[in-house]
Amino acid sequence: QVQLVESGGGLVQPGGSLRLSCAASGFTFSNYDMKWVRQAPGKGPEWVSHITSGGTTRYADSVKGRFTISRDNAKNTLYLQMNSLKPEDTALYYCATSGGSYWGQGTQVTVSS
Repeated sequence: QVQLVESGGGLVQPGGSLRLSCAASGFTFSNYDMKWVRQAPGKGPEWVSHITSGGTTRYADSVKGRFTISRDNAKNTLYLQMNSLKPEDTALYYCATSGGSYWGQGTQVTVSS
């Protein structure tokens, strides 16, 4: 069956870095555009970044220059490198196929001193 499993979240101080991973299985990962979406407590979902099957990337203005999305099709894995983290980046981070057909369970990122 289709699975997207995020990992790499945790507690980090402001200015720190984390790398999120999303392991995909049960579908042809390399054929799909992928995205990261986050949801902060008490707020709606926020699109963070997108990568096409060919590697073209886009970012929300709030993370541009700090976050980098990438993929390794040989490993069926999506990544999100997050640098210069801010308290407002605190959220549950989800990976998903771009069209929303498949979603992971989320990984918590907390930025706090």
